[in-house]
Amino acid sequence: MDARRSLLASLFLLFFVGTAFGADKPLLICFGDSITAGYGLSPGGAYPDALQRDLDKLGYHYKVDNAGTSGATTKDAVARVRSIVAQHPALVIVEFGGNDGLRGLPLDQTQHNLDAVLTTIESAHIRVLLAGITLPPNYGPDYVHQFDRVFVDLAAKHRTALVPMIYKDLVNIPGTIQADGIHPTAKGSEIVAKTLLIALKPLLRK
Repeated sequence: MDARRSLLASLFLLFFVGTAFGADKPLLICFGDSITAGYGLSPGGAYPDALQRDLDKLGYHYKVDNAGTSGATTKDAVARVRSIVAQHPALVIVEFGGNDGLRGLPLDQTQHNLDAVLTTIESAHIRVLLAGITLPPNYGPDYVHQFDRVFVDLAAKHRTALVPMIYKDLVNIPGTIQADGIHPTAKGSEIVAKTLLIALKPLLRK
């Protein structure tokens, strides 16, 4: 009986220490749509999972949380942003806008919503990386150009870190985009994580 109690006490202590250690890690939230959520991928295949692995390998002690929601628009981001801030993250990657563009929503609405999201996060003194995306060429050069400018203009206004196009390093690399032509594969997600990490490094602390 004493041996069993001793074993249970040891297990409890290990659990408590492990939990406390994990709680000490700064939180990095990936706040986005289906690209962030890992649509169509097995568990561990989304870019936040790959980012966690990359950070661990480089000695950055952050806990990466996947707050992606498939189908989410910038309007949904506005509705959820206060719940993100309430978790007191050290850093947030904001990845929204693709669904707005694919649905042909007014660009001033997309810009207004993202502006509100960035303002809310920054008002809580949380560091931000804005992750942009582009649209297929069949949406027309004018609309695509104006869509791309939304991310650039907002990053300039808020003086925040920016990756204008998160797919920039996987373009023309086989096996990186799913059959739908929109979402990254697990291989593509690993590349996206490395693309984001380059912009993240100045914001990280060891």
